[in-house]
Amino acid sequence: MKFGVFSVSMPEYGIEESVRLLKELGYDGVEWRVAEMPEKEPENVPFALRYWACNKSTLELRSIEAEAAKAKALCDEAGLEIFGLTTYLATNELEPLARVFHAARSIGCRQVRVGLVPYNPAKADAPYPVLFARMREDLKAIDALAAETGVKAVLEIHMDTLISSPSAAYRALEGFDPAHIGLIFDPGNMVNEGFEDYQKSFELLGDYIAHIHIKNGILAPDGEDELGACKWKRVWTPLKKGMADLKKLFAVARKAGYDGTFSIEDFSNDEATPDKLRENIAYLKALAASAQVPAPEQEESAFERLARPERGKP
Repeated sequence: MKFGVFSVSMPEYGIEESVRLLKELGYDGVEWRVAEMPEKEPENVPFALRYWACNKSTLELRSIEAEAAKAKALCDEAGLEIFGLTTYLATNELEPLARVFHAARSIGCRQVRVGLVPYNPAKADAPYPVLFARMREDLKAIDALAAETGVKAVLEIHMDTLISSPSAAYRALEGFDPAHIGLIFDPGNMVNEGFEDYQKSFELLGDYIAHIHIKNGILAPDGEDELGACKWKRVWTPLKKGMADLKKLFAVARKAGYDGTFSIEDFSNDEATPDKLRENIAYLKALAASAQVPAPEQEESAFERLARPERGKP
């Protein structure tokens, strides 16, 4: 297992500073955020939104070839692997995607994230099945691009998109060669939408799982609606304080034979970036060590108890 950081988690650090910090903290690699940067830094950005508003640890999409080469030189000098180039491009944005894929190939980077296709039922121009079919059609061209460049395209399980669950991800990927198109498994996003048991998910997705994001969060009470029913909001938390069972995730990954890359994508705001990344790498190593030991048998679930015939009865 190799541990890195998705650079979105380091918003206040430039590329050089990010590399220096990751080397200092003992990470194996980095997954670079790729996006168009605003010409002028926005003002009065809320602290919790700094990850996406003028994030300095970002490779500029409009000059990705030069940016990728610069990042590669810095990472090579620091002994860091580049786990991937992670874009926010939809599956139908083939021209900019092609530039990113060719840039990735030029630096020996093995994967590019594509297809973070938002889904908002209030704004959608077609029903979900139609949008899903469009995405599947787009993936044919991306499959060809991946085959041409030798760089894997990876989708991601992500709330508020067309593939918010492992089952939806499998429907999107089914029939494509996992050597060309794979998946970023993200249990933190699944807290918000799309949770399915990790064991079931790994068994379903198999070789499509190409990379894993590590973050955590909770659903917290957020007042009541006009009928007195509890409302809920999404809150990002430190890794140890969220609803995603990361210890179980590592055990399942180990059992499935996954020995690949993990990227921290920590959006919590309790600690300074260096402090939480220092604690996170120690926690990841502890999780990996715990996954070496066979997990005790799971307790019988309430559903299983109800479904089990009573002893002594036919």
